[in-house]
Amino acid sequence: MKKITAFLIALSATAAFAQDTKIGAITIDHPWARATPGAVKNSAVFMSFDNKGAADKLLSVTGTVAKEIQIHSMITEAGVMKMREIKSLDIPANGKAELKPGGFHVMLIGIPDGLKEGTKFPLKLKFEKAGEITVQVTAEKSGAHDHAEHKH
Repeated sequence: MKKITAFLIALSATAAFAQDTKIGAITIDHPWARATPGAVKNSAVFMSFDNKGAADKLLSVTGTVAKEIQIHSMITEAGVMKMREIKSLDIPANGKAELKPGGFHVMLIGIPDGLKEGTKFPLKLKFEKAGEITVQVTAEKSGAHDHAEHKH
């Protein structure tokens, strides 16, 4: 009986930490935002998409956490990294797409009080084919996931 209880506790703890969300053939993994120091008004949101079906596109991201929410790419021009708003993000058929530091990301512009570590907020993702889904985003310590420098 003790083994079963311990297993059920471990299983429920794992489920509590899982952040995968699924819509249609697309699994959305670990949506997180960079916590901001002090009352910095801008941040970025990252997550990955695993598509087990036909090609799709992320068309928009909306929410109330910031005055403006945009999908961005990072490009290098003359050795300088620059952000650019894009109309949509392609998610390849039977493939993956990633929003990550130094690459594609969702830009939060005009966050009233910044984002403290641990803050949770919803964002609605709209896909061309899969439809709309709301994901829960958690603000995490700056640098916790960074593989590349990403400043705003």
